[in-house]
Amino acid sequence: MTNRRDALRLGAAGLTASMLGVHAAGAADEKTYRVGLIGCGWYGKSDLFRLIQVAPVEVVSLCDPDDHQSAHAAEMVATRQKSGKKPRTFRDYREMLKDKDLDIVLVATPDHWHALAMIAAVEAGADVYCQKPISHDVLEGEAMVAAARKHGRVVQVGTQRKSTPHLIQARKDVVDAGLLGKIGHVEVCCYYHMRNNGDPPVAAPPDFLDYDLWSGPAPLRPYDGLPHLRWWRTFMEYGSGITGDMCVHMLDTVRWMLGLGWPEKISSSGGILVQKGGKSNISDTQSATFKYPEYDVAWNHRTWGTSPDPDYPWALFIYGEKGTLKASTMRADFVPQGEGKPLHFDCVFEREKYPEDVNEPDIELNAAPATRLHMRNFLDAIASRGRPVADIEQGHISTASCLLANIAMQLNRPVVYDPSKRVVVGDDEATKLLRAPYRAPWQHPADALG
Repeated sequence: MTNRRDALRLGAAGLTASMLGVHAAGAADEKTYRVGLIGCGWYGKSDLFRLIQVAPVEVVSLCDPDDHQSAHAAEMVATRQKSGKKPRTFRDYREMLKDKDLDIVLVATPDHWHALAMIAAVEAGADVYCQKPISHDVLEGEAMVAAARKHGRVVQVGTQRKSTPHLIQARKDVVDAGLLGKIGHVEVCCYYHMRNNGDPPVAAPPDFLDYDLWSGPAPLRPYDGLPHLRWWRTFMEYGSGITGDMCVHMLDTVRWMLGLGWPEKISSSGGILVQKGGKSNISDTQSATFKYPEYDVAWNHRTWGTSPDPDYPWALFIYGEKGTLKASTMRADFVPQGEGKPLHFDCVFEREKYPEDVNEPDIELNAAPATRLHMRNFLDAIASRGRPVADIEQGHISTASCLLANIAMQLNRPVVYDPSKRVVVGDDEATKLLRAPYRAPWQHPADALG
């Protein structure tokens, strides 16, 4: 068998292209795509620069309600794209999209803006790369899937673990090879101390930020600092807590590895049990169980204390009768039960191939190869008009499952979701929580659902 450490070092594209169903160059290279970005913060720029690295694109439009964010992004794009041109900048995505002159739109806003921006982009004729979690409530996700199908657009979700080289290899060599035997239990977890919990003073929004537009359909909280500098993630008004932010990645990876669809039942408990000071209203502790016919997938997060496995603080664990697969964004290990050969899989880095990565501010170097492969797969799906590896429907299942876990925790009872009827079975109170209220004049996209 090929030495896995050596194989992974060969590079992400050459190793995994056939596994993803894409080719390294791809038919997409035959066309220069006109690209726009909605949300010019940390991961918006990161996604955009990975796209620039793998295909001939011209970034022509940037949108952010913070003028400083869009201006900074425009300067960076001019140094990174071949033409050297600065993109035009907008505050309002509707202005950016009205000319319908974009082939690809990247949506990298906070969660509460994903649905409206993605739907508007497909209505304008663009194919879309949308960050996870795809939606802020369950019915937004249903509307997003419906819009993508209605307009015949390709929508790739930024759950790039499906394009992570060492995880693709682990799936092939461990799961698909049957080394686990009968699987009886799965765990996913996150123990990162990533819950902002400060108490900054209320102030007037700066002139360079349209705070009302940034808030959009969400409640207009008193302004207490630039929300988009990761402060928004600590509020349920804009995000979905650690479960919506981090569980969605690992649950999605487990579903992909094991061929799982919608869970039969979801239960959850937790709350703010330790970090009671500050303004944050997301839980610091949460457990959830996603029930499937053969086994459960159990989620745990704590934003305090230590990780049970220091090597795997944000990870998945698949337990089989013949061994266990541990996997994270940084590594993977197969631990056999009894006799058997342990297997180790290293994260791929491509510093030599893409030296510009090293000096990029705030880049996740371990995730860059995965995002490049994810973009290649997206472009290939655009060229073939097929479904990408992280199609919007799969992103919806993973996102909605996490949102339903939050509902189950809020109500302190299990929920069973029926995606065909878009209701929580036998629970009117939970069904009402599938749709968050929108602040006027914004209209919830579920209004368009039949």
